[in-house]
Amino acid sequence: MFLSEAPESPETRRLYDDDRREMGFVMNGSRLWAHGAALHDGLFALLRRAAEAAGLTVRERGVLVIACASTLGDSYCALAWGTKLGREADGELAAAVLSGTDRGLDTQERALARWGRLVAADPNGTEAGDVQALRDSGFDDAQVLAITAYAALRLAFSSVNDALGVRPEAQLVAGAPQPVREVVTWGRAPEGI
Repeated sequence: MFLSEAPESPETRRLYDDDRREMGFVMNGSRLWAHGAALHDGLFALLRRAAEAAGLTVRERGVLVIACASTLGDSYCALAWGTKLGREADGELAAAVLSGTDRGLDTQERALARWGRLVAADPNGTEAGDVQALRDSGFDDAQVLAITAYAALRLAFSSVNDALGVRPEAQLVAGAPQPVREVVTWGRAPEGI
């Protein structure tokens, strides 16, 4: 990470304690965002609202996030959410989304993965037919807006982490399913490599 350690504060301790409870270690992303815990909290509150408005399950969020992350070339979110999706489904399915084959996804999940890649790669290149594919898979227009906002906010989070040098922790890599570890070969190298 290119920034120094954030000063000790109640907000810093809260971010770190949340990570320890959920992950068992303090994530480098939290170390970065501890410099602006209120920004972190505001961003994640908006992400939660977008996910709720879209009606996305954890599995669907995983598909969307790692489709965006792999397209962006973000190893950190690809590993973190590849692991989450691996727990919700399995490591092979997560690796399929990360590699772009989408084996094992249902029609709605395939539409989410395709849309996430389009939003990450070229949002100005989307067309009405791309939105129609989301509708055809069962999403209404309000959900399409919320899905797109969720994807764009995740891309913003990834971009901040990537620009400021956040690298995947050894613990994150070790906890990822083997198929996910094998496919994530882009972005910043994990710590210790």
